[in-house]
Amino acid sequence: MKLSQIEKTKLRTWVELDRIAIKKNYRTFRNMVKNNCILMAVVKSNAYGHELIPFSKEVVRQGVKFLGVDSFDEAMELRKVGIKVRIMVFGYVSPAFYKQASEKNISLTISNFPALKFLLQTKLKKNIKIHIKVDTGLGRQGFLMEDMTKVFNLLKTKVGKDIEIEGLYSHLAVGESLKRREYTMLQAKRLLKWETEFKKLGYKPLKHICATSSTMFFPELHYDMVRVGIGMYGLWPSLETKLAMQKKYKLFPVLSWKTIITEIKHLPKGAKIGYDLTEKLKRNSFLGIIPVGYWHGYPRLLSSKGIFNVKGKKVKLIGRVSMDMITLDLTNVRAKVGDEVAIIGGDYGHYAEADIMAQDSDTINYEITTRINPIIKRFYRINPLLPRIIV
Repeated sequence: MKLSQIEKTKLRTWVELDRIAIKKNYRTFRNMVKNNCILMAVVKSNAYGHELIPFSKEVVRQGVKFLGVDSFDEAMELRKVGIKVRIMVFGYVSPAFYKQASEKNISLTISNFPALKFLLQTKLKKNIKIHIKVDTGLGRQGFLMEDMTKVFNLLKTKVGKDIEIEGLYSHLAVGESLKRREYTMLQAKRLLKWETEFKKLGYKPLKHICATSSTMFFPELHYDMVRVGIGMYGLWPSLETKLAMQKKYKLFPVLSWKTIITEIKHLPKGAKIGYDLTEKLKRNSFLGIIPVGYWHGYPRLLSSKGIFNVKGKKVKLIGRVSMDMITLDLTNVRAKVGDEVAIIGGDYGHYAEADIMAQDSDTINYEITTRINPIIKRFYRINPLLPRIIV
């Protein structure tokens, strides 16, 4: 959906997504890996808050041939709108959906014995594609190393009939750290042991272990496919990754989150502001109200310290973050009702980072964007990126 001025005036808050930034980020990662290495775009969790369907359509238009989602519901949403590229589900899928997955050409993760046994007992009309996930050291989802023989013995009974082992993969525990490279290489070595056994049985599954950081840090681990999530959205997966790689690679934030000033008032020095009167004005002040709060996904932890952009100037949040409203100190800005406020993203050539919000609220940028309420309208803009000054 494109954002017109008329549409914008109807909205209290909205999200803008930059097509050119998406294209540049895609090219960055496509050029990072060899031509025969598949670049999967991870669009799980509503495309990290960027809206599942339009973002997926955009990256497919750029050339992505494989999408990664968390749930079967997300995969079906993509199929329903006509997306035909390969789709893989990382998370749990009820056995009730195995037949539908085979019919819709949706690849599933099989990471435990109950799921594997259900699959082997399911009568399918079409082949189902699966990716065997191995827990090589994260301690989360996946078969353990000692499960290898039992897994292969079970697979022998049905693979080749209506089950296709499309992939073999794992997830790194410290892939964002060069300092802990040794552990990453240990995980990779463990995955290769599984691959060796697969080859003995005549299987050649796609092998993959890298996410965004590890794709940047460890080219020797690119294997057959890399799974790029946060980087596709122009965000750095960690501070260590950013400091190590920002001179070599450029990422362009895709998402901007905007709202408007709905009310302005003048209050005297000493006035107390917000629930529990948490803040006392140190000067005569002009205060502005914006119709956004923690229900919309703005962190309550940023009460009394959040920073916004209004007309290219930084303004501070005053008092508590409410469910649906926030108060800003507009004393140093000549603002009026209806003026735009940048929560995240560009404003008059400046750029407010999700990273800063994350740092100030003791979380990560992933959480900042994924928690933006999905009912907030997302719009795609195609204007060239303006030079950005990081706030």
